[in-house]
Amino acid sequence: MEAWARWCYRHKLLVLALWVAALAVLGVAGTAAGGNYANMFGIPGTDSSRAHDRMAEVFPESAGDTVTVVWRVDSGDVTDSAVRDRLEPALDRIGSLPGVGDVVGPYGPGSGGAARISEDGRTAYAQVTFAEQADAVPKELVQEVVDTARGAERAGLQVELGGQAITRISAPPTGIAETVGILAAGVVLFLAFGSLFSMLLPITVAIFGVGTGLMSTLLLSHVVDVPEVASLLGSLIGLGVGIDYALFIVTRHRRALLGGRSPEDSAVQALNTAGRAVLFAGGTVCVALAGMLVTRMSFLEGVVVATSLTVVLSVLAAITLLPALLGLLGERVLSRRQRRRLAAEGPEPAEATGAAARWSAAVQRRPRAVAAVAVVLMAALAFPVLSLRLGATDQGNHPEDRTTRQAYDLLADGFGPGFNGPLQLVVETGRLGAPGDPGVEAAVDTLVERVAADDGVAMAAAMPLPPGSPAPVTVVQVVPTTSPQDVRTDRLIDRLREDVVPDSGMEAHVGGVTAVFKDFSTVTADRMPQFVATIIGLGFLLLLLAFRSLVVPLTAAVMNLIAAAASFGVLVAIFQWGWGAELLGFGREGPITAFLPVIMLSMLFGLSMDYQVFLVSRMHEEWVHTKDNARAVRVGLAETSRVINSAALIMICVFGAFVLSGDTEGAVAGVGLAAAVALDAFALRTALVPAAMHLLGRANWWLPAWLEKRLPHLAVEAPDPPRAADAPGAAPRTERPTTGHGSLRDTDTGAACGGTTVVHGFVLTEEGSPVPDAVLTLLSPAGQQLDRVSTLADGGYILTAPVDGSYLLAVTSDHHESWTRNILVGDEPLIHDLTLSPSEASSPSHPA
Repeated sequence: MEAWARWCYRHKLLVLALWVAALAVLGVAGTAAGGNYANMFGIPGTDSSRAHDRMAEVFPESAGDTVTVVWRVDSGDVTDSAVRDRLEPALDRIGSLPGVGDVVGPYGPGSGGAARISEDGRTAYAQVTFAEQADAVPKELVQEVVDTARGAERAGLQVELGGQAITRISAPPTGIAETVGILAAGVVLFLAFGSLFSMLLPITVAIFGVGTGLMSTLLLSHVVDVPEVASLLGSLIGLGVGIDYALFIVTRHRRALLGGRSPEDSAVQALNTAGRAVLFAGGTVCVALAGMLVTRMSFLEGVVVATSLTVVLSVLAAITLLPALLGLLGERVLSRRQRRRLAAEGPEPAEATGAAARWSAAVQRRPRAVAAVAVVLMAALAFPVLSLRLGATDQGNHPEDRTTRQAYDLLADGFGPGFNGPLQLVVETGRLGAPGDPGVEAAVDTLVERVAADDGVAMAAAMPLPPGSPAPVTVVQVVPTTSPQDVRTDRLIDRLREDVVPDSGMEAHVGGVTAVFKDFSTVTADRMPQFVATIIGLGFLLLLLAFRSLVVPLTAAVMNLIAAAASFGVLVAIFQWGWGAELLGFGREGPITAFLPVIMLSMLFGLSMDYQVFLVSRMHEEWVHTKDNARAVRVGLAETSRVINSAALIMICVFGAFVLSGDTEGAVAGVGLAAAVALDAFALRTALVPAAMHLLGRANWWLPAWLEKRLPHLAVEAPDPPRAADAPGAAPRTERPTTGHGSLRDTDTGAACGGTTVVHGFVLTEEGSPVPDAVLTLLSPAGQQLDRVSTLADGGYILTAPVDGSYLLAVTSDHHESWTRNILVGDEPLIHDLTLSPSEASSPSHPA
């Protein structure tokens, strides 16, 4: 990684040119080819899938997308001449448009037209069939249909349109959500860095990663079945991880610059340390996403391809494009004030101070109280998940100001709530005789009567077959009395399959969009335990290899489940219970779309692993050096909480902005992931996880000896380069023996402290307050100085002893009495807390 980073840094123009060329070529190719998305949610082998296959044989012309034009009069009847004179010419003009295959309305001859008029005579509808599916229908044609139909409106006559093609043109322009998310992330980055160039770096890296990912997904959609929602989810997770990964690296680079390193060395060090963590984190996200494959749903395979590809390209941009950009900017990644202070005052010590250090100390002092508050909060938010119901959203869930929602409501009011989700009962009649035989017709009529007699059925009728239809089947249209999302409709489907059809002695399949989503939800729920076990198991294994502990990955798995339960509880409260859904512009409440839990869990577990790795890797490093769990947890939290919180704020901005996408699934995923990240970062990783680790103590790092010998070693981060050896007579060190995520170094030789021991603890006043900037010197019995450090803001210190034995420890402070004591250092690290008395010169009776 070090050689790779240095090459990218030194060949910055070439690397930048390659990325620009790749984005341009993929952009041109993707735009020219367009998307060829596959949005079939059916699962082969299910009853609804078999019904769909047979329907395709009977009605092959139904391949084109259908738009429904609905109109309603406030008074009178839709058959009045004043209404017909406005609607009939509009429907004729729509039928003559190029690309429109057929228009079937209520005013034509025959009984079929009368069926398209409600019983009260105030509502009617017409169906417009295009020659292509919704994705292929030009938006200009759809807009012309809308304008022509809406042009027939007048006072007392309302005209609305529904259908997938209408949803496409009524959604906000593509890119609004991404743009808002990027702008919000830019504000957070500027507040965190205080530098315009530092703010632009993560955003630029994310744009290149997501841009190449989306264009590659467009091209892949021509050879792989990729659902349309995959591109939205890919951009959602790509922006989040792309900005966050670059943030981790840039933060490490800026810290090294402030510590006195040259721009090239600090960039190489950042890539060799934080860059390795980014590779590991990106790999865990891809592994979590790949966990969706165990569900064996072809629909989700396309999602895995699109999202994983975007994550991989975002990681690649972070470890190649970012060092090149760092090379272009040099020290300008620091703000002007930081550059002036660095030139005037020299390097800064790498230590955590301020609110992060104070919060970490507070968690250490009261771990039980912090854990209790976090658990109560997460339990309260997770409670609604007990009511989680999987299903499908439709245009009835759109915001009430959209024409698709208005059309849905008009049809439900005029023809009944089940009209928007009819079922198709596909009856196999081949074994009864040829189509048209009296015996076949009598058997079908009997089945229709049985179906219509069910309390949950509003209407059942056999559909006329196209002339010359080769399939020996009959299709019965079944309109439920309840809406497609009503649980009673699900029960009706079960009764038809388990009781009505078997009792008739005939073979039939229950299909239709409502049945398809019911089967999808059932299969998803059945395979969910296997899916969750897979991604938890893979995450456990990765953390076990990284941190050589059984408790740390177990804690992470439990925390991930808690975060998932709480985030889905938020989704149920808003989108299923409807708490504020209309007020927030999310539309009417309904079930959670069946495929979203699988996708969101994969993304959530992957992102949670990122924060867990970043937090615990610093704790693990401190534990390896000191064997003091309390210090390891306190230092790790103090030094990583700020960047974790900044990264979480960016994720929240990016995910939250997707409520503006105009896509219901995008809004649900955005809100759910934003809530999950907020709870994960602020309630779990910076509160419950460190509190639990304080309570668990040394058990956090337990690993059986037999397992330790058999596990391969996986280093998340490489150690910092060794320090130059201290020359004889050189000025004593005043910085900590550890810097960021680097390894502790021997103070005399610069070698790693494999055989040395440390002395560490806190320097406190008699009242228990920390004494910052006290100087501690470790001396040999002969008086030779072996190590010297200054205390941190919390009074903590670490000294290095070359071998076990007796030493002198001297402490000096400007406002406290100085003293020297003998200490005995053994094989294990020595914990030695010190209490200083105020000097006479600083006491109230002896003013200085």
